[in-house]
Amino acid sequence: MDVMHCTYDIDGDDFTSAGEASGKMKRVLRKIGVDFEIIRRCAICMYEGEINMVIHANGGTADVYVDVDSVKIELKDNGPGIPNLDLAMQEGYSTASEEVRNLGFGAGMGLPNMKRYSDEITIATRLGEGTTVTMMVNFNEKVRRGSFESCGNS
Repeated sequence: MDVMHCTYDIDGDDFTSAGEASGKMKRVLRKIGVDFEIIRRCAICMYEGEINMVIHANGGTADVYVDVDSVKIELKDNGPGIPNLDLAMQEGYSTASEEVRNLGFGAGMGLPNMKRYSDEITIATRLGEGTTVTMMVNFNEKVRRGSFESCGNS
């Protein structure tokens, strides 16, 4: 079975480039004919993860895998880890600095939105080592795919 795999680097502490990876992923999914609602859900998951990596972890990587049944988004960082995952999953809970909040980020909806818009989510976190968030968004029907010439990195 063919699986398309794209990797995107997420720059840390750079709010101007946050969202670029999710934009590239959206263009790839659109190009291969993925349903708009699936693209929207994937983009929300990816964007929230990007913002969290910028705010909390000095960046990281996003790996996106697409097959005929689903999109898998794997976000990895080498940040401080999440001290209390149960608390971090609560809507409105945030450890973002006042400076980040003044920029309009850090409202405490990142992880809750990733859970809400994905079909499956797993979070592996270790203090002082980093966090990996893996999300699956399943297709309602088999996707009729075109060819994967590029992951949109150019």
